[in-house]
Parts: sequence; structure tokens; C-alpha cells
Amino acid sequence: MVRARASGQERRVSRAVRFDHYGPVEVLDVVDVSRPTPDRGRVLVEVVASAINPGEISIREGAMHERSPTSFPSGQGSDLAGRVAGVGDEVAGFEVGDEVIGWTDERAAQAEYVSVPAGQLTARPAGVPWEQAASLYVAGCTAYAMVDAVAPRSGETVAVAGAAGGVGSIAVQLLRARGARVLGIAGPSNDDWLASVGAEPVNYGDELADRLQDAAPEGIAALLDAYGGGYVEQAIDLGVPLGRIVTIADFEAAERLGVRTVFGHAVATPSMLAELAEMIARGELTIPIAATYPLEDVRAAYDRVAERHTRGKIVLRVGQSG
Repeated sequence: MVRARASGQERRVSRAVRFDHYGPVEVLDVVDVSRPTPDRGRVLVEVVASAINPGEISIREGAMHERSPTSFPSGQGSDLAGRVAGVGDEVAGFEVGDEVIGWTDERAAQAEYVSVPAGQLTARPAGVPWEQAASLYVAGCTAYAMVDAVAPRSGETVAVAGAAGGVGSIAVQLLRARGARVLGIAGPSNDDWLASVGAEPVNYGDELADRLQDAAPEGIAALLDAYGGGYVEQAIDLGVPLGRIVTIADFEAAERLGVRTVFGHAVATPSMLAELAEMIARGELTIPIAATYPLEDVRAAYDRVAERHTRGKIVLRVGQSG
């Protein structure tokens, strides 16, 4: 038996992002689909917000086909926050109306409704903004995994490349929470924001190595690369130990030079989401939201992400917050 809202007027169709072949952003459409149902062990979530991620561009363009082929027509997205709209059999701990944070591994989050395994959800604490709640799976768990990978000690100097992006902006705060001194590599427009979360801004560009050496004459203990484009090699040139360099963006350099890569989805758990959400609720973490877009403007949202110069996250606002 499915425990769900009882309403003779309940809609049986909903809106969702779909694409039926690989290609540029124009292949994305928002279409009517059959509203999913919560099968055994699953929860139906009415989505309020869904963050989007650069990796989804690679999937949509076909760059991930060899590793993870797409079946068409395909949905899109993994991060979500919303309200429980139905509960399947053998699910405990969730009731209709509960506010939740979670993820789907089925490329389905960019939709009005999504059916999610109960083990991929956690409660949304009061006071955590919907857009930030919806940004915790890919960006939050990846930042968490990067910080864990370098195991910062209190007082150590750690540099973060792409420090104002979706992952980097969270990583710098997690590093500070562990007592590290953080050099945030980003553009000058992010200086004030980085300083506000306790990082020391270092602007990218020509002579970056000199600026990093001036900022840390005693040396840099670790580097987190959330951007790519040569930061792995630069870290090695600066004397950062190979075992304390981690990248989520330059896999070729990582394989060639023997540095670590991490994937947030591989380590994500509901308890990790809950820990990050509680940090937001306590005022110890904030996820900057560069912009929000309605579901129907999904193409414009991905165009913005593709610029690679946003501070924090781009989020689709799907449903009502109230």
C-alpha cells in the first residue's frame, strides 16, 4: 500500500526536463511526463529546488558515454530538496509533508516530482534555505571528500583552486572549520567574499606562483583543485607533496602524475548531507547562490553554469517554498 495524498483532483502528470539525444543545451526541453509513484522502499518527493552541476553538461553532450551511457529519453540532475508527497511500503522515518534533502542516481531531479530510495534522503533542518539544501549532494559531498583526502591539520596552509565555485566555496569553509589556513585562488571579484569566510584571497593569472609563495613562504601543505587547467602541475612545482594534492577537474594530470581524484557521489551518505545541513543551520557554513532559474528556463541556467565564473551554485527553483 502507498501512503500518499488523497485527492480526487490530484494531477497524474508533472513537468520534467528531458532530452532525447546528445547535443548542446538546445536539446533540453521541459515536458509533461507521467507522475512517478513511490514503489517499495521509495519516497515520492515534490521537488522545491534542484541544483545543477557542470558534470551534467558533459553527460548531456555525450562526453561520458563510454563510462556511463545514457538511455533516451533521459531526465537530468541528481541534487534535490523538497517535500514528501508519498511513501512506499517498507519505508520508515518519513511521512507526507516532511521536508527533505537528498539525491537521485537516476538522472531525474530536475522535475516537479521524483521517486527516490528512502536511503538517499535526510530531513531538512529548519532555517536551511531551499536553494542551499538542494546544493549539498554533488558540491557539498565532493568538497567534504576533497577535504578528507588531504586530512588538514590545524594551522597548516592549504590552497584551493576555484575557491569561489560550487565545490571550492564549500571546501574553503570546511577547511577553516578544521583549523587550516586557506589560500583561496579566484578572481578579484571574489576577494571580499573569500575574506568574509576566513580565507585569504590570491588572484589567479600570470605570476600566480609568485603570489602563492609570497603568501606562504613556509610552503603550502596541500592543494585542492576544483577548477583544472594546470593547477596540479603548479602545485607540484611549488613543492606540495603528491599525496596531498587532490583534483576533481584534471583527471589526465592526476593519472599522469599520480595525484588523487575524488568523486563526491561515491562517498555521499544521508548522514553526510545531514552534517552539512546542520552546519548551515548553525551558521557555520553558507553556500553562495549565484542565481536561481525556474524549471522552464533550464537552458539559460546551463548557459550560466558553462561560463565557469559564477560564485557558488546555480539552482533550479521548481516548486513553492511555502
